[in-house]
Amino acid sequence: MKSSRYILIALLAGLLIWNFYSLLQQTKSTVISYSKFQELLKEEKVDSLTIDGTVLKVVLKDKKINQVHVPWLDASVVEEIRSYGVEITASPPRVDWLSTFFFNVLPVIAILALVFIFIRQFQGANSQAFTFGRSKAKLFMDNRPRVTFKDAAGVDEVKVELQEVIEFLKDPRKFQALGAKIPKGVLLIGPPGCGKTLLARAIAGEANVAFFSVSGSEFVEMFVGVGASRVRDLFIQAKKYAPCIIFIDEIDAVGRQRGAGIGGGHDEREQTLNQLLVEMDGFDPYIGVIVVAATNRPDILDPALSRPGRFDRRVLVDLPGVKGRAEILKVHSKGKPFAEDVNLEMVAKRTPGFTGADLGNLLNEAALLAARRGKKLINSSELEEAIERVIAGPQKSRVVSDREKVIISVHEVGHAMVLKYLPNSDPVHRISVISRGRSLGYTLPVPQEDRYLMSRNQLISKIGGLLGGRVAEEEVLGEITTGAENDLEQATEIARRMVVEFGMSKKLGPINYAEKDGMVFLGRDLVKERVMSQEVASTIDGEIRAIIDECYQSVQKIISERKELIVEIAQVLREKEVLNGEEFDELINNYKVEN
Repeated sequence: MKSSRYILIALLAGLLIWNFYSLLQQTKSTVISYSKFQELLKEEKVDSLTIDGTVLKVVLKDKKINQVHVPWLDASVVEEIRSYGVEITASPPRVDWLSTFFFNVLPVIAILALVFIFIRQFQGANSQAFTFGRSKAKLFMDNRPRVTFKDAAGVDEVKVELQEVIEFLKDPRKFQALGAKIPKGVLLIGPPGCGKTLLARAIAGEANVAFFSVSGSEFVEMFVGVGASRVRDLFIQAKKYAPCIIFIDEIDAVGRQRGAGIGGGHDEREQTLNQLLVEMDGFDPYIGVIVVAATNRPDILDPALSRPGRFDRRVLVDLPGVKGRAEILKVHSKGKPFAEDVNLEMVAKRTPGFTGADLGNLLNEAALLAARRGKKLINSSELEEAIERVIAGPQKSRVVSDREKVIISVHEVGHAMVLKYLPNSDPVHRISVISRGRSLGYTLPVPQEDRYLMSRNQLISKIGGLLGGRVAEEEVLGEITTGAENDLEQATEIARRMVVEFGMSKKLGPINYAEKDGMVFLGRDLVKERVMSQEVASTIDGEIRAIIDECYQSVQKIISERKELIVEIAQVLREKEVLNGEEFDELINNYKVEN
């Protein structure tokens, strides 16, 4: 950057010198018109002149020097001047090197200097300037990730699937002696935050081999052919460091199904994918280059990429169960001081559906809360608050009127009351009228165990719990508000899936009417292809309405029988702002005893 400054300073200095030179030239002589020159001739004031091209340097008798630019200069003009007795001399053409330099050479130097400065700045921003075709993969050798399978908790089944890959990289002759071929590629699929990238780093750490890490989006550029060139370069480098692992994160960025472009099948991304297909199918499996890729969208991958021979093994990295969550919490709890009342096993039971990333964030939020409150240990209260922050968002300091507080409290107690008395419902863990995220209040049910299947009765109870707030507003307060918008959205979606996807409609029977993907070049999420007639669509709408009406009536019965109880508990909730499940049950039991 210093050299760039010097070049700029030199250019500015040259411009100043040129300006000074021009001023000097102008001060030496005065330019007069040809008419004025003729007048001076007639007045016999001209002593001599020198012809320099079409410029006449006129020396007057008073020794003043003038310049005259004549449009033409021929013999007649010279004879006219000589008739006045003026001494005429002619100077040979001379080159004004300074003018030539400033007018011809200096602009070229300035342009080259600016280009040089641009290149230097571009290289400073990106050390790979003009190396577009080179792979951007990061190579880890001695600085490879120090992550092992001990750091990847809650995925024991996945570790077993990946153990063969590690053993092959450590001792390939063991497999080659039996004629076995190790999978060329391993595709890790699963929801975001479940540890796919962590597992890839753990494979490299366990196998103790070279590790190339690259994102799928780093292959694709705006320049045609760059992505394919980077793929070729990546595999050339990988073969030099074999045995090694190539990890491609978010491979769906480059591996999306072909034929999805409006311009046909020759866009840059598809050329990159074609080159990746050739490289994965072309290299010798005994070389020891294993491609590990991760994605949370396996449904959009090109079939040629995910077939055996390229990605031979598909490993599902799913949401952890309660045991897995407990193991993940133990890993993330290292280095964090906890109070004696903290039970990570209970935290694991309280967090169904949490990913590994969610659990790590939960403990980090708890540590931040404890530090904010000036504590030296993380207590169960911080963990409780952290769970709510992850689920519902941080607290909001909204100013809510007394009338709205009454509506919010009745709404939330309505949810809790329905969950309490509807069969197959999850028990209520906490009710709150404290605003979190976009919600003005929330009711938090917690399932007793992880569920992988849901019965029709359980889904009906879930819809009923969602409708409890709306029905409570109508039955207790005599009016309805916009507070049930999200509840109605979730309830309608569950009812729709019951009819369309799960075959839980008596009229339609066990038939799946889910919409198929439409024209992929317009976007899978934008265009859907109808697979049903208008009559069937009308029946589906009727069945969804029937399910919602059935749930609404059962919820109305529960709420109408307990109006006074809801009003009493809502008042207590407004005073305390938060009620846990035990306090809620105690209020119900005390009301029964008093009555």
